[in-house]
Amino acid sequence: MTAPQPPHHLPHHVPIAATFRGGHPENVHFGSFAVVTAAGDVLASAGDIDFPQFTRSSLKPFQAMPLIAQAVERWALDDADIALLCASHSGEPRHTERVAALLARIGADENALACGTHEPYFFRTLGQTPAPGERFNRLQHNCSGKHTGMLMLAHVLGQPLANYLDVNHPVQQAIANSVAHFSGIAPERLVRGTDGCSAPNHALPLRALAQAFARLTLTEPDPVFGTAPHRVARAMSRHPEMVSGEGRNDLVLMTAGAGDWVSKVGADGVQAIASFSRGVGIAAKVSDGNLTPLMVALVSALEQLGWTGDSSRAALAALLPPPMKNAAGIEVGEMRAVLQLLHH
Repeated sequence: MTAPQPPHHLPHHVPIAATFRGGHPENVHFGSFAVVTAAGDVLASAGDIDFPQFTRSSLKPFQAMPLIAQAVERWALDDADIALLCASHSGEPRHTERVAALLARIGADENALACGTHEPYFFRTLGQTPAPGERFNRLQHNCSGKHTGMLMLAHVLGQPLANYLDVNHPVQQAIANSVAHFSGIAPERLVRGTDGCSAPNHALPLRALAQAFARLTLTEPDPVFGTAPHRVARAMSRHPEMVSGEGRNDLVLMTAGAGDWVSKVGADGVQAIASFSRGVGIAAKVSDGNLTPLMVALVSALEQLGWTGDSSRAALAALLPPPMKNAAGIEVGEMRAVLQLLHH
């Protein structure tokens, strides 16, 4: 019989959203929020903002950063290209065609991508069903843009395209240095794992992820990456349809922000967002990985922070679930936020 493992330190999350039936709480979703300036000052928080949380796809702006800093002019990358390199896209034709075009610039095709395949997100978000036996390609993987950027960086560095996901490959070393720079955590202290697309991923405290996003909003050149951070963030904000896809949360959030917000979701319940006008970033995690309660809590956080107005509230309503109904169509409950930000 296998001996029990010693208990692992776990994050101290707090309730952020709950479902209510007959006005009484039924299911409670826990999580944490950090609201941080570019200088690292914590303005507000809830839960555990110091426990390293895997960033998943919210890390993509910083994974693209070395390429944008070194070769944006060389490859004549426009804002839509840059946004796609930071995307968790839906696999729509506008996404796959641009990924293929970017790969062609380095003489590669989808066979160079090591991300694997999955059913494109647009089927689920648009309520469509794949045809029986329909096969999908690597271009349709939500992370194909990120992987294309990694391959382009390998080309720029004069390194082989093969094994570009190996943690010791110069591409991944450059990315680790980017993550360390923007998060303020030394490379040797970064917690590393493997993402769903097989790329290395890093866990960061929410306070560090929020600060990193806040730093994307700064207009003055970064001492290491120059104008790349602001260019990446502006490209994402101007082209949320390339970062995300129809019916997806990042498209809704950046549309609601009307040019003032840059946002990036991560799998298993991670969200980061920053405001250009405020120079402030928000990073959030829901403990059960469920995106719906995370969005319910995030909309509440934006309200509590005073980021919303009538037009943004109307747009953000698309992120909130409808009332719960039973099989007879009777309304029986609702999900609502219980997040309480502590202002520092």
